[in-house]
Amino acid sequence: MTQESSSEQPPAAGLAKDLICLRAAKELKPGMYANLGIGLPTLVANFAPEGVILHSQNGVLNFGPIASDDEMDWELVNAGAQPITMLPGISFFHSADSFVMMRGRHLDVAILGAYQVSETGDLANWRTEGEALGAIGGSMDLAYGARRIIVICEHTDRNGKPRIVKRCTLPLTAKGVVNRIITSLCVLDIIEAGLELKELAPGISVDYIQQFTKPKLIISKDLKVMEF
Repeated sequence: MTQESSSEQPPAAGLAKDLICLRAAKELKPGMYANLGIGLPTLVANFAPEGVILHSQNGVLNFGPIASDDEMDWELVNAGAQPITMLPGISFFHSADSFVMMRGRHLDVAILGAYQVSETGDLANWRTEGEALGAIGGSMDLAYGARRIIVICEHTDRNGKPRIVKRCTLPLTAKGVVNRIITSLCVLDIIEAGLELKELAPGISVDYIQQFTKPKLIISKDLKVMEF
């Protein structure tokens, strides 16, 4: 099926949300400073390797997985107001200081959610069609401040419309900032020539991914199946 005939039915196959986050956590290495955006990305904290320093824009550095029911302390939350656990060396600070860290390019990577990503790396992640008002929060600061931007999301929206498009139609967060996209179907890199398909979810074919992707995919010569 071609890009012109992209399906608007949600994919019937693909990774569950936990597996998307598990694959995304493989992008994090000990010693990295990483921010996890609100929504699905916050769950990456549950799989982050030891030694990764997680930052939250509400003023926390070096926290652990999402707290279980018996660990919850509602004084300790991430930017999405989810209860977090503490790691040795955790620190708390004013949100102004937190935004200085973001804008000053002190973060190695930010893992963000998205409503749309274009083939040139434009990011739209703060307002959907039909909503009168959205809340952009710190996404703009992260998008331009972090040294690497990884987007994680379901491959299509709940109506089956592709999130990966030639040109974003929703309000932009930032232009040309996304480096890698990890979805329920695949891993894609934004390169100068376009959208390069790097990894397939287990059991998913190239044709199936193209069916739910607007831009024409460039197939990597090193294409492989995802490992977890």
